[in-house]
Amino acid sequence: MTRKLFVTTALPYANAAFHIGHMMEYIQADIWVRFQRMQRDGASGAQREVHFVGADDTHGTPIMIAAEKEGITPQEFVAKIAAGRAQYLDGFHIAFDNWYSTDSPENVELSQGIYRKLRDTGLIATKIVDRFFDPVKGMFLADRNIKGECPKCGAKDQYGDNCEVCGAAYQPTELVNPFSVFTNATPILKPSEQYFFKLSDPRCFEFLRDWLNTPGRLQPEMVNKVSEWLGEAGEKLADWDISRDAPYFGIPIPDAPGKFFYVWLDAPVGYLASLKNYCDKQGLDFNALLNDPGTEQIHFIGKDIVSFHLLFWPAMLKFAGHPVIDKLKVNVHGHLTVNNEKMSKSRGTGISPLRYLNLGMNPEWLRYYIAFKLNAKVEDLDFTGDDFVARVNSDLIGKYVNIASRCAGFISKKFDGKLAAGLSDSAMGWIKRALTNAEGAERQAGIAANFENREFGKALREIMEIADVTNQYVDENKPWALAKDEAKTAELHEVCTTALILFRQLTILLSPVLPGVAANVAAFLNDDKLVWADTGLASGAAFQPMLGRSIGAYNHLMTRVDAKMIEELFDAPNQIAAAGTAPVAAKPAKAPKAPPLEPLVAKEGVQALAPEIAIDDFVKVDLRIARIVNCEHVDGSDKLLRLTLDAGESRHRNVFSGIKSMYQPEDLIGKLTVLVANLAPRKMKFGISEGMVLAASAADEQANAGIYILNPWPGAEPGMRIN
Repeated sequence: MTRKLFVTTALPYANAAFHIGHMMEYIQADIWVRFQRMQRDGASGAQREVHFVGADDTHGTPIMIAAEKEGITPQEFVAKIAAGRAQYLDGFHIAFDNWYSTDSPENVELSQGIYRKLRDTGLIATKIVDRFFDPVKGMFLADRNIKGECPKCGAKDQYGDNCEVCGAAYQPTELVNPFSVFTNATPILKPSEQYFFKLSDPRCFEFLRDWLNTPGRLQPEMVNKVSEWLGEAGEKLADWDISRDAPYFGIPIPDAPGKFFYVWLDAPVGYLASLKNYCDKQGLDFNALLNDPGTEQIHFIGKDIVSFHLLFWPAMLKFAGHPVIDKLKVNVHGHLTVNNEKMSKSRGTGISPLRYLNLGMNPEWLRYYIAFKLNAKVEDLDFTGDDFVARVNSDLIGKYVNIASRCAGFISKKFDGKLAAGLSDSAMGWIKRALTNAEGAERQAGIAANFENREFGKALREIMEIADVTNQYVDENKPWALAKDEAKTAELHEVCTTALILFRQLTILLSPVLPGVAANVAAFLNDDKLVWADTGLASGAAFQPMLGRSIGAYNHLMTRVDAKMIEELFDAPNQIAAAGTAPVAAKPAKAPKAPPLEPLVAKEGVQALAPEIAIDDFVKVDLRIARIVNCEHVDGSDKLLRLTLDAGESRHRNVFSGIKSMYQPEDLIGKLTVLVANLAPRKMKFGISEGMVLAASAADEQANAGIYILNPWPGAEPGMRIN
């Protein structure tokens, strides 16, 4: 039977941009989805059917109030937030099939339908209860409009529905020292008729006890935690207030004028609403998909909101007769911390995902780092700048990309871009050694099992073991040395072909994590698609597709992380003025007339200042930001490196620079530099140089430790002119 997967993540509340915690959850779900799409099931080998949907959580008083402040409707406010989502999702290669909204016709229909079924089963009751009322604002307060101390653990500054510290759920009236988030006023109690879902009903306890303990449904630690909330016989389960009073931005409760669904009732239904919207657009039968025995819902969620997703939501689905409940699995994850502390803008430990992208940081660096640190347990993931730089540079650059950069050029230069047509037993032995573990079993199955079980860190560690064996093979066979001996041309051909075969396998295995790099590798290798089955040894799939193939020119796939970027990544700490003081604006001083340039009194070894020029002379020189997309040694030259530069044009430039004594080519690839762009091309012994890169040096380069290439500040882009 072919698996049909309906994959969802927590819905972000539509009152703010995405934060890095959202990205962590979406990245791990996206990796899992991409892996699943590479798998095939059954005797037919049919590809798994995967539907990955999300939505904005749009209802509630906070959005209503925010829209009111801006003088727009809640729908317009939500639309403005939603318009900014794509830059984050696309920027980090997160490929939802559908992104929707809980404020939709589908969600109204489904939420009201579920409510009616719950009412018909006798699980809806009404009660007159005291609700918090803001005497200054003149309105009843929803749970998230009230803060106070958690009645369970005493944590301060907690909302009125659940504690973000201990995870407990409670009623707003249980808060200790409550206050209104709008006015800071102490709320008063006023009676109001409210609608409740009878979670205390024995039917709910019996169902939840069995549902939670179904093998594979939930991580063991979460089963234990939620079981504590149930009690021995359901005595800890309280009825759930599912209604809110007008004014409220939400879905009306049927046959209850002036009452609206509490946002936590309709928000989880939004997963189904997004899927229904997607099915309608794709011509799929929504009901048939949910009732298909092969369909499963896999949900990714943070540990701070599990009470809603592991108590109220499953019970609501069950007693509304919804078919997805029997095939629902929930994957709970921890928080993202920075240096083992909760992220905080005031402490300078917040990370903006948009700033990450605007700094030019590769999104796949973060995808890899998060994946490497993830496992199936409910553990916090810690981001440490030094660890991030070391992990990415070591694994992705030093181990993975390094294989292609050391071998691909020889195929292009020596063999017209064509790989060897066959391999020796020795080469085949290395392939087998790389793709099998110490017990002799193929790595493919173990890596697949780890991806399936969300043990991403284990999967990546084993993949890097393949990279280690491959690099050992290259190091022992030294293609750069073989290239100097004409008698060893065939050996060079085989070594580079073998290395690139293993590089292809690594790319396939890494493709759920690095989809952008994988697409570039597929183009470079003239590979129509990278297929998971090709990583197996049994049928020879690991090497047969590559033998004799013509491949394209190699372009560098990924640059190293510059540690300076990390310094710019974190939010700056809030600047708090001293009490009773305020900044005083100074009067602008009149600019003095510039004196003539004084001759530079140079320190020993520093060149004297050149003759004075006018501004008209300076502007004749067109200085442009350029990115070094490739760098290599120049055969026959002791001083030159050949730089391939991207200066924002429709082509790359070739520039020779006498900086070999100071730099290794791999250290320059990906760096920004400054190019004299309008310098006439110069024909040299080794080719034509189309410009000049700027570098600093002392009067005596050798005596004063050489030449230093200019490296613009992060944020500059190729093609920008220096003025």
